[in-house]
Amino acid sequence: MLESIHVKNLALIDEIEVSFEKGLNILTGETGAGKSILIGSVNLALGGKAQKGFLGEHGDGAFVELVFRLETSAERKAMEAFDISVEEDLVIMQRKLLQGKTTGKINGETVTASRMRAVAQALIDIHGQHEHQSLLYKKKHLELLDSYCEEEIGKYKEKCKHSFEKYKELKEKLKEETMDEGERGKEISFMEFEIGEIEKAQLKEGEDVILEKDYKRMENSKKIVEALSAVYADTGYERADSAGEGIGRALRNMGGIADLDEALEGLKGQLDEIEHLLNDFNRSVTDYMEDMNFPQEIFMETAQRLDTLNLLKSKYGDNIEEILKYKEERTKRLEVLNNYGQYVEELKKSSQKEEEELVKNCKKLSSIRKKYAKEMSKKIKEALVDLNFLDAKFEIQVTSMEGNYSSKGYDQVEFLISTNPGEKIKPLSEVASGGELSRIMLALKTVLADKDEIPTLIFDEIDVGISGRTAQKVSEKLALIGRNHQILCITHLPQIAAMADAHFLIEKRVEEKVTRTHIWPLKGQKSDEELARMLGGVEITEAVLQNAKEMKELAAKTKRKWSEN
Repeated sequence: MLESIHVKNLALIDEIEVSFEKGLNILTGETGAGKSILIGSVNLALGGKAQKGFLGEHGDGAFVELVFRLETSAERKAMEAFDISVEEDLVIMQRKLLQGKTTGKINGETVTASRMRAVAQALIDIHGQHEHQSLLYKKKHLELLDSYCEEEIGKYKEKCKHSFEKYKELKEKLKEETMDEGERGKEISFMEFEIGEIEKAQLKEGEDVILEKDYKRMENSKKIVEALSAVYADTGYERADSAGEGIGRALRNMGGIADLDEALEGLKGQLDEIEHLLNDFNRSVTDYMEDMNFPQEIFMETAQRLDTLNLLKSKYGDNIEEILKYKEERTKRLEVLNNYGQYVEELKKSSQKEEEELVKNCKKLSSIRKKYAKEMSKKIKEALVDLNFLDAKFEIQVTSMEGNYSSKGYDQVEFLISTNPGEKIKPLSEVASGGELSRIMLALKTVLADKDEIPTLIFDEIDVGISGRTAQKVSEKLALIGRNHQILCITHLPQIAAMADAHFLIEKRVEEKVTRTHIWPLKGQKSDEELARMLGGVEITEAVLQNAKEMKELAAKTKRKWSEN
């Protein structure tokens, strides 16, 4: 559940921090108080795009932090799947907004906005006017039906996706194989040339690296020998001022005095060791210089071999390993072309076999969807009646479009509805108004609530275009969903606000000539007064206040009745 939200310097918000509760959390306030800013800040923290002008004027940058507490094994598994490190069952999502730049973190680790959105989808579901409008698209209808039967359909969807990808790959290969005899002959000839050129070179892995080192050494041999000769002269015995001669003299002097003091024997031993090391060094220098006496033919052969390898690299790969891999691929392709008719026939057979497997999976998906479509239609119709669609008819139409395959099968799903007596059932997109769409979405969420593992739902503008008895029905549905989910609902209707398990007021105040938005938890008398304001407007009379109290008592009585049942 969403435990708390902390917002700083966002639009009209200077700084607010609020803790939410389980069940139905209602947020109310006058038009323009900043309710949309609050939803916008939640969207921002969940990886959404920052709206223009969202950055406030109370500091250099804006900050939003959402704290979620994981309460189920499904939520914990979801975080494990995203490789989110969780301590004390808390997931903290933070977003900082600077001029032209945003940064996001989850539990202290910097993440991309797309990753934040992906993680958020497992923790919270926001329904606003845009989400209601999504009901007009058939693609959404398929998603909702599949959500309802996910437990049974899930594994078959994976099978269907796998077989579709294999089938699509085979069809694309077949489409590519359309060459005639002339084209095939040219390609065979060219491949034989390439393979022959590589084979003729008799390549060995790592050969190029060794040759490049040898070439570099031989190319610079003169410079190396001149430098080493000077080194040998400085460290050998041929000059009176050389290191070897100097150490020899030092040893003779030490030999004359070493027997006069035991401590001098140790020093003499060290000098002996230095002489041995210097002799070893000089021998190594001599050996190296002797190796540098190579015939010019060897240098030319090395250069020519490198030229051959570099030419092959320019054609077939950056190193010998890549060239050999290219040759292997060409050899396989050559084998295909030499047996082209057989290869195409095998592709056709494989494609046909995979299509049969795909059709089998599509049929299974379709069968499951059609079975659950009837069950889901019935439950949605019941939920719509509860939401004051008293004569509503609702159907989920599943149409199998054989041959029109996708990773989700070949079904098209469409919601059909009739909201008035005697009215013909029609596609949802042709019938429902904005207010009706919000109630239909609520009916869907009610039906899906028991199957939905997302713990927190936010409803914005759920009360668009409704009032009276319909508003009462909507409030009861929200409260029912709130028994198994945490609900945050922004509303203008007192019937919905009265059902609150926790009530919050969003208001705009002028402080020090600056307009700021605040959010306050309301309890007892304060909650009654806000409900009275929603009922009676500017002037709150005793009668209106009493009406608000009665409305809350009736709501409490309804919830107690559910608990008893």
